[in-house]
Amino acid sequence: MNTLEANIRDNKTKGELNSLRDNGEVPAIIYGGEAQNEKISISKKLLKSMLGDSNFLSTILTLNVNGKPQNVLPREIKYHVLSDEPIHVDFLRVVPGLKIKIEVPVKFINHEKSPGLKKGGVLNIVRRKVELKCPSEKIPDNLLIDLDGIDIGVSFKISSINLDPEVAPTIQGRDFVIATLAAPTVMKEPEKPAEAEAAEGEAGAEGAATEGDKPAAEGDKKEGEDKSAEEKK
Repeated sequence: MNTLEANIRDNKTKGELNSLRDNGEVPAIIYGGEAQNEKISISKKLLKSMLGDSNFLSTILTLNVNGKPQNVLPREIKYHVLSDEPIHVDFLRVVPGLKIKIEVPVKFINHEKSPGLKKGGVLNIVRRKVELKCPSEKIPDNLLIDLDGIDIGVSFKISSINLDPEVAPTIQGRDFVIATLAAPTVMKEPEKPAEAEAAEGEAGAEGAATEGDKPAAEGDKKEGEDKSAEEKK
C-alpha cells in the first residue's frame, strides 16, 4: 500500500494557501466517518509521482498525518487551469462497512495465449473501467479478464468476472458486455479514381474512332462509285 506523509495545516486565507503551494505543498482535506474533517498538506512532488498511475483514484493509500497513519481513498483532484498542476485533493476515510461507488479498471492478461489473437482477431474493449458499489475496505485493484485459450467470437460480460458477494456493479438488470474478441477486419480494395476511369473511357473511344477511319480495301466499291460507273455506260 502506498504511503504519503501529511501535515496538519491551519491556513485561513487565499494568500496562505498560495504560500503553501509555493513551498511545494498541496492542500488537502480528509473527510468521512464519524471523525471531524482534517485539513492537511502533502508533498506535490510525491503526489505527482503517484498521479502517473491511472488507478490512483481507486487505490487505497496510507496517510501519515503527523505520524498517525490512517487509510484513505483519493476522491477528487483539482488542477490549476493554466499550469495543470495539482492544487487540492479530497481524501475519503476508509471506514469498515462504509459502501462507496468507485470506478475500477479492467485488466487483460495472457494475450499471447489467446488462439483468437494469434489468428489476427481484434480485442474490442467496450469498458476500460466499471463502476462498482462496495465496502471501502473491499475495493478490488482491478477486474481481471484472462485471455488464455480464448478464441474469436467470445464476449466477456460482467457475469464472467468473479466478484466478492458484497461488491456489485452499479448497472443492474442486465449482463453488460465489457469486451469482445472479434474476427479480423477485411481490407477492401481501394476504389479506382474517377480520373483513371475517365482516361480508360477516352482510350476506348479513340480506339473505336480509329477503326471507323480505316480506308476501304481494294475491290470494295462504295455506293457512290457504283452509281457513277452506271451513268457512264
